[in-house]
Amino acid sequence: MVDKTQLWTVMPLMAVGTYLIRFSFLGMLGNRPLPTWLTRALRYTAVGVLPALVAPGVLWPVATGGQTDPARLAAAVMTLLVGVITRSVLGAIIGGAVTLYACLALVG
Repeated sequence: MVDKTQLWTVMPLMAVGTYLIRFSFLGMLGNRPLPTWLTRALRYTAVGVLPALVAPGVLWPVATGGQTDPARLAAAVMTLLVGVITRSVLGAIIGGAVTLYACLALVG
């Protein structure tokens, strides 16, 4: 368990740090246009962050004690395929969820 003093010291510091990071882009730049190289790089932020968030849950899921699970791998592949083919986020989510539950029902 974390000490309450340490917790209430770290939380405001993290809030201030997050605010300053966001303010550096939104407040200081204001209405000035960003350089084209930065605009181009920022387009790929979501594409890079989303797999980084999902990969640990697919490759080392807590539900299986950290062991790679064929059901989760199949669901990830199906999600990717449906998303690429249909270009639909909702379709990809539904396809992955159906695949995951079907594989878990079959395998146990």
